[in-house]
Amino acid sequence: MRTRTAVRRAVRRGVPLPGALLVAFLAALLGTLTLGAGTASAHAALTATDPADGSVVPAAPARVTLTFSEGVLLSPDSVRVLDPRGERVDAGRPQHDGGRSGTATVALRAGIADGTYTVAWQAVSADSHPVAGAFTFSVGAPSKTTVTVDSAATRTDPAVAAFYAIGRYAAYAGFVLLVGGCVFAGVCRSSRAVQRVAVGGWIALFVSTVALLLLRGAFTSGKGMGSVLDLSLLGGVLSTKPGAALLSRLLLLSAAAVFLAVLFGTYAQEDDGRGRSGDGAGSGAAAGGPTLGRRRDIAWGLGVGGTLVAGGLAATWALAEHASAGLQPWLAMPVDVAHLLGVAVWLGGLAALLATLWSGERIRRTAVERFSRMAFVAVCVLVATGLYQSWRQVGSWDALTGTEYGRWLLVKAGLVVAMVGVAFLSRRWTGRLVDAPESRRPTARKKPGTGAKPARGAAKPLSSAGAGPATGADAAETASGAKGAQGSAADATHTVDAVDSVRAAQLARQRAAREKAAGRRVRDADTGRTGLRRSVLAEAGVAVVVLAVTTALTGTQPGRAETEQRRAAAGRTAAPSAARPADVRIAYDTGGTGGRGTARVTVDPARSGANTLTVTLTDPSGRPVDVPELTLSMTEKEKQIGPLRAALERQSAGLWKAKDFRLPMAGDWQLSLTVRTSDIDQVTEIENVKII
Repeated sequence: MRTRTAVRRAVRRGVPLPGALLVAFLAALLGTLTLGAGTASAHAALTATDPADGSVVPAAPARVTLTFSEGVLLSPDSVRVLDPRGERVDAGRPQHDGGRSGTATVALRAGIADGTYTVAWQAVSADSHPVAGAFTFSVGAPSKTTVTVDSAATRTDPAVAAFYAIGRYAAYAGFVLLVGGCVFAGVCRSSRAVQRVAVGGWIALFVSTVALLLLRGAFTSGKGMGSVLDLSLLGGVLSTKPGAALLSRLLLLSAAAVFLAVLFGTYAQEDDGRGRSGDGAGSGAAAGGPTLGRRRDIAWGLGVGGTLVAGGLAATWALAEHASAGLQPWLAMPVDVAHLLGVAVWLGGLAALLATLWSGERIRRTAVERFSRMAFVAVCVLVATGLYQSWRQVGSWDALTGTEYGRWLLVKAGLVVAMVGVAFLSRRWTGRLVDAPESRRPTARKKPGTGAKPARGAAKPLSSAGAGPATGADAAETASGAKGAQGSAADATHTVDAVDSVRAAQLARQRAAREKAAGRRVRDADTGRTGLRRSVLAEAGVAVVVLAVTTALTGTQPGRAETEQRRAAAGRTAAPSAARPADVRIAYDTGGTGGRGTARVTVDPARSGANTLTVTLTDPSGRPVDVPELTLSMTEKEKQIGPLRAALERQSAGLWKAKDFRLPMAGDWQLSLTVRTSDIDQVTEIENVKII
């Protein structure tokens, strides 16, 4: 037992160079994604507000309502309404208007004064991503305001976002290693290397989940790293769907720890790296191990329990991210669970196979072929579920190339195709594998007639032939001497045992080092296994990038949602333009030579908000006329707003235009047009324009 323990400790020492390179590549990739990525795209977009952005309302509204493209989660400070001096005028906690999850409404205090008000909002979309923004409206008339909405308050802190992105990647990687390592151990082969993969995945998933739970509050509220340990934020996170999913993940990981203990403890056969337990599947019980019937019962229990735990862990993502929002969530969530499990079985099993091949432990061809068949089924599941997810999240061919989500999806598809190509090469190397015969170490045999030699310095017994009758004193002295001799012999025996145990440990370490070196030489000399190991290493390298792209996809707005938001925005812009613009013809005469003509003024769309002004000047014969100067302004006399001067720009002879000319409210506006035809000849004409 001491020798076997020493061998295992020797095997665990050191990190292979390819493993170190893989870790370095992973760290560099994470750094690139973290430093190059900004705040995730908004997954719930603000589609409408009441009052409208930039509008002027005649009387103070009773409440402010925001409408989003999908459901949002609200906090006590999700909607803040600030007066011109920066004081809050909202009253009460924001609520969903009429129970609709895609709305947020907050009441305003009674009797607020006229002026411009700022609405700063912040929420969490249904797929767990934070969104924020701000807009203004005016009561009575626009006014100067001292309110400045800090941009940092409407976006995630960069440091928090970076650590949160790393935590999400680590969580995906941990899930893949945990599930894939356990499946590989149960179906293909169990070994120390596979155990390290599965346990490492459990640790990565547990640590990253705790980190995500602590970072979640700061991530969604836009606060810095100093608020990570804020218990009030943590309590708010636990009351939301993403927080509940993270907490459920921690509870499931406790069950996964028990599963690991049984899988690599009670169920696993004794395996010292020389294949004594076969492939880890279907082999008989080792000496002292569980009986075949008991082993079969444990296998069934592990299969059912492991499936439930793995499915539950995958569901913590499906219930809190893209699958839970949008089209067909009742079907998308189980499909997402199947997709994640397929990824874990394929990529996690790949990592377990690579760890086994690189450790030099013996793995039979049947085990590799079994994993190959299992990976093929996993890839089929990935293709089927991936096609459905692509249709659901992208929606159209145009969105596949015209949105960020679609482009990331194309990159992921290309990487998966590359992995399948490398996997085909791995299958060819598997066909060349030849199982080496098991090496049997000779057992030392004792020479006949040999026995244990007496310990050096031990007292020899007295011969009865040479001893005469002893007196009482002699008997006592003899008894005392015998006791002393026994004590000395016992001390010597303990000393020899201690020396022997130290020497045995040293010999075990030396033997383990020799066996490891010999195993490395044999491993490197086997061209079939060397080729398989290299192809699996290449496949695992691509898998690392696939996980990074998958993490980026979960933080990007789906293409279907982005396309729908663009259409909605275009519809809102086109709807006012469809209305009939205001068209005014004004005859003018500056009194000088060529001072007579007609000005045609078009206000499009003649609504409150942004308008486009077009002025065309013609002479009495209808030909365009150029003038040195042309000015236009508009005034709302009743509300005493204006004059608002338009920034006219000359487009061509007789054509002037002003874009984005904003009129804050509807009403009867007075249009004032000044035409100057020379240094001293000019005239101002006034007409009324109806703005709705």
